[in-house]
Amino acid sequence: MQSDYLLVDGHSIIFAWPELRILHGRRTALAREALIKQLREYQDWSGTRVVVVFDGRGALVSQEAEPGEIQIFYSRRGQTADSIIERLASKYAERFRLVVATGDYLEQETASASGAETISPEALRDLLRDVKRRR
Repeated sequence: MQSDYLLVDGHSIIFAWPELRILHGRRTALAREALIKQLREYQDWSGTRVVVVFDGRGALVSQEAEPGEIQIFYSRRGQTADSIIERLASKYAERFRLVVATGDYLEQETASASGAETISPEALRDLLRDVKRRR
């Protein structure tokens, strides 16, 4: 599946994948970094732009991105990653082919209503594996 943008609900994926859930239990940053590494490889090999959103880290929404890197958003304290994902989906789904990866059913429904495609955490894992096999 080739898409212009892959929008990932970071913590939804972390809690759905057993190996990342274990890392999260040891230290949240370990799980985030492991997921980011896989998403970065996917972007490099597929050409699809990747955006990952994590729940709150401070008083303001923050974004990290080096040129050519995946975009990483952290919601502000008291705001969910879901709200950022839903806002991005409604803003960009009409202009780009947008795939949202989440295990949150309500978020899937909202993203679909905006015109985005949605995939489950398991389908995201398959997508990442397929790109690795093709390289």
